[in-house]
Amino acid sequence: MRIKSLIDEDFVNYKKPSMFLSACFCDWKCCKEAGVDVCICQNADAYNMEIVNIPDDTIVKRYVANDITKAIVIGGFEPFLQFDELYSLVRKFRENTNDDIIIYTGFYRREVEKEVKKLSEFDNVYIKFGRYVPNGKKHFDELLGIYLANEEQKAEKI
Repeated sequence: MRIKSLIDEDFVNYKKPSMFLSACFCDWKCCKEAGVDVCICQNADAYNMEIVNIPDDTIVKRYVANDITKAIVIGGFEPFLQFDELYSLVRKFRENTNDDIIIYTGFYRREVEKEVKKLSEFDNVYIKFGRYVPNGKKHFDELLGIYLANEEQKAEKI
C-alpha cells in the first residue's frame, strides 16, 4: 500500500494501542465545503511528504511482530481515494489476525456505500465517517473511545 507514514505504536486515534498508517491522497473536501484554506487541515503538513509503497505482507508482518498493538488505524488523508489498496491491505490483515481495523474517512457513509459493503465482508472493521468542520463542537465517540473533532463525525462497526 502506498502511504505517507507509518507509526508502529499510536495511542491517540483509537482506544487500543494501534499501528497507524497515513493514506496518500486527499481531495480536500472538508476544507472546500467549509470555505477554508487547506492549511488548517491537521494533515496539511504531511502533504509534501514522500509517498512510500510498502507491500501489504511487510505491513502485516510488522504489525503481528509487535506485542503492544491491538488494532490498525488507517487515516491521514483519505483512504477511500485509494480503495483498491485499502481493500487489499484489509484482506491481507484478515488472513493473519482478527484484531480491530479502523478507517478514518471524511466521506459520509452514503458517499462510499459500495466500498463499505465490500469491506463489510470482514469482521471487526470500524469506519469513522464525516467531514472535519472547523470550530465544531468535539464529542466523545464511544466506539472509538476518543474525542472526535465535531458532531458531524461518527464511527460505525460495519
